[in-house]
Amino acid sequence: MAEALAEGGTKSAATRGGAGPSPGVFEQLGAVADAVLYEGYLLYPYRRSSTKNRVRWQFGVLFPRDWVEADGPVTPGVSGSADSWYQQTECLLRVRQRDSARVRVRVRYLQMQRKQMEEAGRPVESLRGDDGTVHLTFDEALPRECEIEAPLDELLRGGRTVAVSAAAEEDVEPLPDGTGRVVRSREEIRAETTVTAERLSDGLCRIRVRTRNTAPAPAPRTPRDEALRRALIATHTLIGGDGVEFVSLIDPPADLEALVRACRNEFTFPVLGGEAGDTGPVLLSAPIILPDHPQVAPESPGDLHDAAEIDEILTLRTMLLTDEEKREARATDPRAAAILDRVDTMPQEVFERLHGAVRSLTPATPTVSADRPSGVVGSPEPVTSAAAPADRLPGAAGSPASANPGSAPADRLPDAAGSPAPVNPASAPADRLPGAVGSPEPVTFATASADRPAWWQEGADDGLSPTTDTVLVDGVPLGGGSPVRLRPRRRGADAQDMFLAGRTAEVAAVFHDVDGSVHLAVTLDDDPAAELNNWYGRFHYFRPDELEPLEPAGSPDEPSAPAPAAAPARHTSDSETPAAEAE
Repeated sequence: MAEALAEGGTKSAATRGGAGPSPGVFEQLGAVADAVLYEGYLLYPYRRSSTKNRVRWQFGVLFPRDWVEADGPVTPGVSGSADSWYQQTECLLRVRQRDSARVRVRVRYLQMQRKQMEEAGRPVESLRGDDGTVHLTFDEALPRECEIEAPLDELLRGGRTVAVSAAAEEDVEPLPDGTGRVVRSREEIRAETTVTAERLSDGLCRIRVRTRNTAPAPAPRTPRDEALRRALIATHTLIGGDGVEFVSLIDPPADLEALVRACRNEFTFPVLGGEAGDTGPVLLSAPIILPDHPQVAPESPGDLHDAAEIDEILTLRTMLLTDEEKREARATDPRAAAILDRVDTMPQEVFERLHGAVRSLTPATPTVSADRPSGVVGSPEPVTSAAAPADRLPGAAGSPASANPGSAPADRLPDAAGSPAPVNPASAPADRLPGAVGSPEPVTFATASADRPAWWQEGADDGLSPTTDTVLVDGVPLGGGSPVRLRPRRRGADAQDMFLAGRTAEVAAVFHDVDGSVHLAVTLDDDPAAELNNWYGRFHYFRPDELEPLEPAGSPDEPSAPAPAAAPARHTSDSETPAAEAE
């Protein structure tokens, strides 16, 4: 970090005075912030010739305004996958020490660096040394950061603006065998960050952090690769302080929901750091959508620059690169070379840890509760024959999920909660794994009765038809073709689902989970790719109590298949619904 400050030339932008914030408050999120900084920097197979590495820098890119708006104003969004000239974070701050409250902001980004090979003073695409080492022309990037610290009272009186800058420089490195030289050049970065505060009530403020690129714009038709040399890349913001704490914008306290909705976050998405809870001492505002309290798995031995992928898969595929592919990757970028070195020398015990982990399990109880039907694992409430037909009881024939795992996101698979199958901790919080601390019940492994096969037995799902089955919601049978409005639950909902609140959709299928709960697969009405996604079988999944029927009960267009009576038993609170545990 000290190196980044020295290279970036932005240390002088930090304004200090009085007692500083608690040490390490930003370092709590250091690994996550670094993963954001380098997300997509270089993707497998880490070669320059790979198509995916020819179009780079997709997140948090702030260009000079006149260039990025040459064809019209930018359209604000909550994440930073669209190019912009500014980034704005708004969040709520509780004041715990009114007289001494201070706010600390750290803006981090990458500055592009052109690595150019030259031979006899001429630019070339590649050079090969006498020892066979290959050197390739490629665009690198250097980390930069700017820090602002100010008393809260000053921010309430008008705020503070500081320059965010990095100098234009050129470094020349002769190759040791005299075959040529490496020229690394950077253009000047000019930007500014303004921090202001607004008092909403006694002990509650709204903080705004706005960073904008102020550099002169290149010519309007300058290619994006060239304009990137004056851009802030992967821009994100850390906000902390002394005597203050921040409110979750994803899952706020009920009395602050209206104020949270009034916050305007543009080209960024703020989440809490620190320990779990609806408030925290530090906030990360990133151009990538994250959950509150994000963490890097301790089993991960290093960054692969692709957090959406599984470390084990990427590691295995990197191991299988040919020697020629590895030589090209090493010549492409030092970070690619570091990945190859780590993979090639990874100890077996480190590699085995990448296969997965289950955290905080309580001791298993190898018995079945008297009030639970055979085949139910961790069900939070008893199910009786009065509530469901015998062929619909969890564990009965026809009760398992019929969803195709290949057609749904991992954290939306219908059997993600309460299943006796191995659980992927990456798709569920550790404290919500079946049998974990805080889970509704210890894990129980039941055996099937003679007349009711368990879900893993052949034929156990006979009688289920996802496209024709229905489930009763507010007196209306919902099934394939039913129009609905999406109403994700207010607390604990997935961030992606929250963005769909209020949108209309059409039910594609009804899926029964192995634990007896139900999910409905839907396609959005205004999704231009809805037909294609439907053909592939890729849907959004919601519980029945997260959908609002758009046809009244008794509509002649309603599906004709009878609604299973077990569904209403699942219209319960989040803590009583197994599906909530998977989310």
